[in-house]
Amino acid sequence: MDFYDLVTRRCSIRSYERNKAIPDDVLRRILNAGRVAPSAANLQPWRFHVVQSEKMLQKIYSCYARGWIQSVPCFVIVSGNCDEAWVRRKDGYNSIETDLTIVMDHLVLAATFEGLGTCWIAAFDPDMLREALHLKPNEEVFAMTPLGYAPPNAVHFPTSRKSLEEITEFL
Repeated sequence: MDFYDLVTRRCSIRSYERNKAIPDDVLRRILNAGRVAPSAANLQPWRFHVVQSEKMLQKIYSCYARGWIQSVPCFVIVSGNCDEAWVRRKDGYNSIETDLTIVMDHLVLAATFEGLGTCWIAAFDPDMLREALHLKPNEEVFAMTPLGYAPPNAVHFPTSRKSLEEITEFL
């Protein structure tokens, strides 16, 4: 699959085969794709939380109020340390959210390449998630994704996109 097929094939999956394990080598390749993602000043202010144990899965399920989440066999949650991220001197802009967004995108695309489903989730309860992961006060989570195999009968809802002409201005 070439890159352009990959980015158009990626979609949000909301149904997973709960008992189908992700092979360790596949999971490590996906995580490595995140590891090599760019960050401001190459500071890499992130940490990957791979949730697979039943006890931790239950805690994560409770952070997101949608029934389909119960089918997820694995979560990858990326947290970032605000104190370790690059800060622009001129106005104090902190790059943590941008850095974590780039990492998540790398992870999601790598998972798609490996034949796994993902769904970018930001609508979680941040206090519950913070407690479940035992995050420090300066650590943030901006998004998380389920990771798993979609069942053969999974419904994929097509998404529409604006045309290139609608979103592009050549100057």
